[in-house]
Amino acid sequence: MGGAVARLQELFEGHRLTPTQRRIAHCLVRRAGDAPFLSSVELAELAGVSQPSVTRFAVALGFDGYPALRRHLREAPGKEAEADDAEHTANEYQQAVAAEIDNLRLLAARLADPAPVTAAARVLAASRPLPVLGLRAASAQARGFAYFAAKVHPDVRLLDEGGSLLTDRIDAAAHAGASALLCFSLPRHPREVLDALDLARGAGLRVVTVADSAYAPVAHFEDILLPAAVGTGLVFDTACAPMLLGRVLLEAMCDELPGAQARLEEFDSRAAERGLFLP
Repeated sequence: MGGAVARLQELFEGHRLTPTQRRIAHCLVRRAGDAPFLSSVELAELAGVSQPSVTRFAVALGFDGYPALRRHLREAPGKEAEADDAEHTANEYQQAVAAEIDNLRLLAARLADPAPVTAAARVLAASRPLPVLGLRAASAQARGFAYFAAKVHPDVRLLDEGGSLLTDRIDAAAHAGASALLCFSLPRHPREVLDALDLARGAGLRVVTVADSAYAPVAHFEDILLPAAVGTGLVFDTACAPMLLGRVLLEAMCDELPGAQARLEEFDSRAAERGLFLP
């Protein structure tokens, strides 16, 4: 993908931007032709943010301030880029989907070696109970995993709320015999997750973490870390790859749990008797 839009997106790649900063980035992409000539005030008004947010955005990209960013955009090739842009028809939503597809392809490539997932599944399947941690952005991933895991694992404990109760629940799981904890941690990584994982390790739990990168803040040399990239093309991250990796991990865990198939068949029979689902 060439042109001004492509150069802007390349400029933003590799930077962890806040939702406000992504609004600014998306505004620049939409106004790619005008971007080199917009003042910070004009850009702030177009993006619906404050002028200081525009300055922080430029600094987050590695510039001394917004004037330096604008200078960089003005020095980039222009007219040839506009011709390339005319050939590029994908809008920002399509680009976000395409980027997420790339993340799934990357995950598929990593799964060519199933050993890390198999090792993690073995550790999790052996834990009684099995605490599953996910706060803020990762709470949906943790809840989805825990929902399905409870159908094959005898004691799954969802930890999706922070505060002092989180400490109590990790302690309770350890005292009840837990030997491992599964954590989903996605950007922006809450400091509370780091504290919870330190507590879990201190209690003797083996930590398995699904995170957006092997270099995520939650990475720890003692843990089993399974990376799955998140999409950053929209204002809020998209997490298709971490969700799918969770399902893959669950599949591998079923293979490690004696009687998992029998438990699933029993659930299906009871659901049918109760008319739980529509035909």
